[in-house]
Amino acid sequence: MKYDIIIIGAGPAGLSFARSLGDTSLKVLLVDRSSFNTLQNPPEDGREIALTHLSVTLMKASGAWQTLAANDVSPICAAKVLDGNSSYTLNFDNDNAALDALGYLVPNDKIRKAYFDVVQGIDNIELLTEMSVEDVGSDERCAWVQLANGERFECDLLVSADSRFSETRRKMGLPASIKDFSRTAIVCRMEHSLSHQQTAFECFHYGRTVAILPMTGNLSSIVVTVSSAEAESIFNMSEEAFATDIEQRLQGQLGRMKLYGRRHLYPLVAVHANKFVSRRYAVIGDAAVGMHPVTAHGFNLGLRSQETLTKEIKQALSHGVDIGSNRVLQKYQRSHMLVTRPLYMGTNLVVGLFTNDNVAAKIARKATLRIANNFAPLKRIITRKLTEKRIDIPFFLPGLK
Repeated sequence: MKYDIIIIGAGPAGLSFARSLGDTSLKVLLVDRSSFNTLQNPPEDGREIALTHLSVTLMKASGAWQTLAANDVSPICAAKVLDGNSSYTLNFDNDNAALDALGYLVPNDKIRKAYFDVVQGIDNIELLTEMSVEDVGSDERCAWVQLANGERFECDLLVSADSRFSETRRKMGLPASIKDFSRTAIVCRMEHSLSHQQTAFECFHYGRTVAILPMTGNLSSIVVTVSSAEAESIFNMSEEAFATDIEQRLQGQLGRMKLYGRRHLYPLVAVHANKFVSRRYAVIGDAAVGMHPVTAHGFNLGLRSQETLTKEIKQALSHGVDIGSNRVLQKYQRSHMLVTRPLYMGTNLVVGLFTNDNVAAKIARKATLRIANNFAPLKRIITRKLTEKRIDIPFFLPGLK
């Protein structure tokens, strides 16, 4: 069977890419090993996604944003960065009257469901669930996938959106740089007696990092990052001991705290593919770039990748150009590489500096916060990157107002 595009992976990147192609004549197949019910109703996984304004614009254009409930979206109106036990903070406030927030926090499972819902019912998109891909390949004429049930499908363009540890990326010969931080994130939600005032905190304590992301009401997402050697012992603390530990590390800023739901463990590994394309093949989402969460760019870059690839595909269609040609794919790679590589390298430098507890690093950390706080041009650049406000996007999707 022949398709125009086959997408491996029906996570947010794969689903959003398919949705972006929903107003074309292209025949699209989505393949995922998860069940239909799991994709339709994703389980809560503890991860909250900080969305930039560009990502919100793209979600609105697809119709996914409109399916979110009001209490699924929490504005981030300010952010503070602390180092060690110092009371000094690097502050980011929303001083742009045109913006109602720096960004927005939405649970990962709600985003996944929103994109699944808007893909359903689109005539040119077919979803194949509970199916793994055994092999992939391409030649000058087409790309192909070999499925676990023995079926083989061909396409003009094959796209992987199957996680930062993409097996299909490896099989298609795309090398990747992998950075194992030897650290693990413990993620959970907590209730607290005092208001967070819609403020996010990033506390770089010595030996561990605690991030607080404001959800609706007196509820926050807590991300504790520690050495992987310590993670299990902290993860297995009693609920009361864990809550007390977080209270003390926040110096009582949120009052009494209580665990709300389960805790989740996520080893921290960053990945950047050295190439995003090969013959009739491309990677998007985490298969292209899997970021450390400290700068909150991972999901936003995933949406950006499918936007960029969609733009090139639609331009090719309008000019009668083969959508799987090297010309089209190289334009995608150049554009997305310019965006991702500086962010990836910069994020890893930040992580390296703020998880290094030797004397020189501690001095550099404190100096960095003060320079960023008091040098207005640098602070504006950082704030613009955090908000990523861009009114115009380079292609039209139904539903964009």
